[in-house]
Amino acid sequence: MSITALASTFRLRSLCRLQRLQGHMMSSHVEPEVLLEKVGRTGVITMNRPKVLNALNLNMIRQIYPQLKKWESDSDTDLVIIRGAGGKAFCAGGDIRAVTEAGKVGDPLAQDFFREEYILNNAIGTCRKPYIALIDGITMGGGVGLSVHGQFRVATEKTLFAMPETAIGLFPDVGGGYFLPRLQGRLGLFLALTGFRLKGRDVQRAGVATHFVESKKIPDLEKELVDLKSPSAEDVTRVLDTYQTQSSLDSEKPFVLDKHMSDIDRLFSSGSVEGIVQNLKADGSEFAKKQAEILSKMSPTSLKITYRQLQAGATLSLQDVLVMEYRLSQACMRGCDFYEGVRAVLVDRDQNPTWNPSALEDVSDQSVDQCFSSLGEKDLTL
Repeated sequence: MSITALASTFRLRSLCRLQRLQGHMMSSHVEPEVLLEKVGRTGVITMNRPKVLNALNLNMIRQIYPQLKKWESDSDTDLVIIRGAGGKAFCAGGDIRAVTEAGKVGDPLAQDFFREEYILNNAIGTCRKPYIALIDGITMGGGVGLSVHGQFRVATEKTLFAMPETAIGLFPDVGGGYFLPRLQGRLGLFLALTGFRLKGRDVQRAGVATHFVESKKIPDLEKELVDLKSPSAEDVTRVLDTYQTQSSLDSEKPFVLDKHMSDIDRLFSSGSVEGIVQNLKADGSEFAKKQAEILSKMSPTSLKITYRQLQAGATLSLQDVLVMEYRLSQACMRGCDFYEGVRAVLVDRDQNPTWNPSALEDVSDQSVDQCFSSLGEKDLTL
């Protein structure tokens, strides 16, 4: 068969496959990825991709943002509630695999996703109406960005919070540089570098959530919030406080990091990531040894970027942090650790990434500085 005939056969097969796919999509009922409803005077956003733990993609961002802005300025809307469908996750993060594929081939999605996600994070942080995130289930990465900047964040015993980005060659973005350094002591830096997971009531004790309510009470809580007449932030607080008081589950258990807080403050107080690693190795306690081992598996470049991000973010506004983080996101797209991290953790799942550079001391200050440098007219504008 000639090359021309082969090519036309291949084209025909591709076309048939595409037509079959389109036919399937039209014949089967495709669920919307995000539900935007008005219940009384409440705007309700439901992330509706339960099979992928409500991972946030660009399509969802492009639906949520204009609707949130509309509700914010609409005199018929009193408050906004955001939640996840399926009972397992609020939102387990951004659709990182799609961004990786785009970044590899220079597709604009690698720019658009971060840009529009951060614009939405800022809209949540500046929303003039009470914004209530029901973080009932897994809440990581992009899911944290959809909740933590809002006025109210309600955790349940099913909440699992983490910012695990250093393990995939990224950094705790979506405004992580703003909220993490504002947690008690060096807790935010510890969570950012290690990706430590907080569960249930501990998410509130750490200061990530504002309230803790038992999962089974969430439907009643939603109904009571929706039934409020022209509520102020104080009215919402009163309802949430009431439900929290009625939720005694795990209240007798101490905060998971209680006995380590002074260690975290001491060991993670250093002028560099190398200094932190030195502190951990010199300490010799089981806790310190474990953290040193965890850090040894993370991307050295990510650790250094993250350290600097939180250091700078501690004194910046949310808007300035997001501008900084957009620069960092594009630096990660230009680098190699992000693609390698996603391969090792999410694609091949061998959990064995080959970082480049592979050691902290090989990541120069100059290379870190470059990650923070202006993108000129491509900078994020808020």
